[in-house]
Amino acid sequence: MSYQVIARKYRPQRFADVVGQEHVTQTLANAIAQKRIAHAYLFCGPRGTGKTTIARIFAKCLNCTNGPKVDFSDADPRCVEITEGRALDVIEIDGASNNGVEQVRELRETCKYAPASAPYKIYIIDEVHMLSTAAFNALLKTLEEPPEHVKFLFATTDPEKVLATILSRCQRFDLRRISSPLIVKHLAHIATLEKVEIDEPALFAIARGADGGMRDAESTLDQLISFCGNKIEEPDVLSMFGLAAQNQILSLSQALLEGQVQSALVQLTDFAQGGKDLGRLLGDLLNHFRNLLIYLVSKGDLSMIEVSEAAAAALKQQSGLATMESLTRILEVLTDSEIRLRDATSKKVMLEVTLLKIIEARNASSLDAVLKQLLQLRGEAGPTAAATPLSAPAQVTARPVVAPAPQPVLRAPVPTPAPVPAPVSALAEAAPAEAPATVVTAPGAFDALWKALLESVGRASPFTRSYLIEAQPVSFERGTLVVGFDAQFSDYLSLVDNPRNHALLQTKLAELGHPNSHIKFIKQDRDLTRPLAAPAPAKPAAPAAIPAPPKTTAPVAAPKSEKSAPAPFNKDEFKNDPLIKKALEVFKGQIIEVRA
Repeated sequence: MSYQVIARKYRPQRFADVVGQEHVTQTLANAIAQKRIAHAYLFCGPRGTGKTTIARIFAKCLNCTNGPKVDFSDADPRCVEITEGRALDVIEIDGASNNGVEQVRELRETCKYAPASAPYKIYIIDEVHMLSTAAFNALLKTLEEPPEHVKFLFATTDPEKVLATILSRCQRFDLRRISSPLIVKHLAHIATLEKVEIDEPALFAIARGADGGMRDAESTLDQLISFCGNKIEEPDVLSMFGLAAQNQILSLSQALLEGQVQSALVQLTDFAQGGKDLGRLLGDLLNHFRNLLIYLVSKGDLSMIEVSEAAAAALKQQSGLATMESLTRILEVLTDSEIRLRDATSKKVMLEVTLLKIIEARNASSLDAVLKQLLQLRGEAGPTAAATPLSAPAQVTARPVVAPAPQPVLRAPVPTPAPVPAPVSALAEAAPAEAPATVVTAPGAFDALWKALLESVGRASPFTRSYLIEAQPVSFERGTLVVGFDAQFSDYLSLVDNPRNHALLQTKLAELGHPNSHIKFIKQDRDLTRPLAAPAPAKPAAPAAIPAPPKTTAPVAAPKSEKSAPAPFNKDEFKNDPLIKKALEVFKGQIIEVRA
């Protein structure tokens, strides 16, 4: 007798022998027991998971002696015929080579005849998705209302290609990928029967390479027996298929979580020089970090992941080195690299960049977290800064001080003609003994401070300056600079009133000699015919002082400021501005409306 491969030699012969598909076998067994047998079944799932095997076992249950029944005898002649593929009433058809209308017409003609000896005539069509559309349409009527003695059993790896009209006439069963522990247990049983000594790490390496397919795992074991003889170890499996050892994957992941750049790159070089499959290495890393994330989310529940004892111990150790947020970012980096690796010219360089990104992503912070921290800092610094006055001596030496009112408030420059300030000596005589809590500057000095602030902000952020140009300072009291926007520019408030601009203006004010300052943006409804309140004039200190302007009861008309006669605005120049074009390119935006 010729040699028979392990996948055929140890093929399941009854439902109890099928591994990992209990949801299908139990349903079929219950249908037989309750005599609720449908006329068409569709088995779909990945390769090597038992689709055709389950179809043959179901055919045995239907056509066995005194059937249908689940507990048939292995020595039953009808079952033996089905096993050996010579049963006249069980017809297996390859859908890839019999996919035309002519073959379906022949099937329709032959299915009318009664079975030769068994209760049912059963048609098993493998890879049924390979049938043409015309062949499917030709099968519709027969499939919907077949003769009572006909049963159809379809198997496919691609159910999406099967017509919806065919699917609606079948009972569909989706087979799952078989878990690694079940594959390891089944392979160990086969190795015992074959009198082959194989260690557990080698079995897990085979299961890892099989990717949920039992037939792939059995074929790999068959090949390893031919390669290694009666003793198989993990290095033999790894060298044959280019896989990385489990302890190597755990060591590399440990180096990445600890931020050891040199160690990670050295290990990657060893993998490449050892002939390992770098694409498979990336997949193993992705699977390990996924398991680590599930381990953290489930708080150590190992029932949701399939790992060995060594891997479980490593997950427990590494769980303290990462958070769910950092693992999510790491998985995003690995997933993106897995897609790009297929088109990469140098896979090793691509993987080196990926490892560096993983180390950076481990400690990266999201934008939402940064903004939240800034808001918290702003909230904590607000009351303190408001309660802490500016340093009076330092401000007095920096600029002249106007004699303050009981609660001095710094106002914007008054549009009326400004009075000539008194000499410094007179100001010194009029000043009180103690320095005020808030330094109040003369209107000219306040205007100079605002211009200096605009220039400093413009160097850091031209966009912010472009909005502040349309604003005007209202007051600078108790460390708070109030900036107002006229009604026509009220839309700018939502653009400038954000934590980033507040931090920028506070920094620039500190550079100009006003630390611990705060910014407040308001909408200013100002009547241009009524001037803002000006500081009280100082008492003349000498006869030579210039007298104040004469009093008048009528309001003084404010002269037109520079903003009252703006320069002509050219929308085309604005749209063609290089800075605007660069902003549109960076933010992938477009100009909807331009307002002067």
